[in-house]
Amino acid sequence: MKFAIVSKGDERSNKIKATMKQYLIDFNLEYCENEPDLVISVGGDGTFLEAFHRYVHRLKHTAFVGVHTGHLGFYADWIPDEVEKLIIEIAKTPYQVVEYPLLEVTIRSKTGGKEDRYLALNEATIKTADGSVVFDVEIKGEHFETFRGDGLCLSTPSGSTAYNKALGGGIIHPSLEAVQLTEMASINNRVFRTIGSPLILPKHHTCLLKPIVDRSFLIAVDHFTETYTNVKSIQCRVAKERVRFARFKPFPFWNRVRDSFVAEENNTRKKDSI
Repeated sequence: MKFAIVSKGDERSNKIKATMKQYLIDFNLEYCENEPDLVISVGGDGTFLEAFHRYVHRLKHTAFVGVHTGHLGFYADWIPDEVEKLIIEIAKTPYQVVEYPLLEVTIRSKTGGKEDRYLALNEATIKTADGSVVFDVEIKGEHFETFRGDGLCLSTPSGSTAYNKALGGGIIHPSLEAVQLTEMASINNRVFRTIGSPLILPKHHTCLLKPIVDRSFLIAVDHFTETYTNVKSIQCRVAKERVRFARFKPFPFWNRVRDSFVAEENNTRKKDSI
């Protein structure tokens, strides 16, 4: 099996990377950065997103697994103390593949030409540095609303626990092939009226955002941000591609949510009650 390792770059992560690389090579696995079967992320969720986008062209052939070296990573199953066990699992045990849905974002220009297509593991956000964004929002080919506000966030189910959650969006289990549209500080008055609630769109529903006011937009896909002008439309939907996670032990989604957001508080309460 071919493998690659993406490190956060700090001393601790680099040390774990070096250790894992050497031991896996000793187990007769091949280190290959170009065409890995397995990509190991060592760091936090930001490192995992970097690894995903580095190998986004190999989603059919590459699976991902994470070791978190900082705060609890939502995408990372393993902690530094478990690295030795993980090395043995990778070398000796066929892993189970778990697939999560992705978000497809297609940006079209008024001048025509090539479309820009991106895949997001977490979310895409649309903002502007020039005041409010104003969009006509179409769902499944029909006008739904005119949005005016700070921006819009479209998230995957796995990304629903990230920026989407901070905006008041709901948490969606990744077994559901859907995307979520969440508002950022919408303006509601006699001219502009929005639904005011997050929308969950199934796989066969496409969301199309058409700018009413011509200005530049800051469009972020996960942690990559680009400035776009002359935008004709931004199309968002569930992607045909899926991300593949290598699972060597069970780690249910709701356990991740609990451990990421409420476990410490629960533990504190238990200690306080003793």
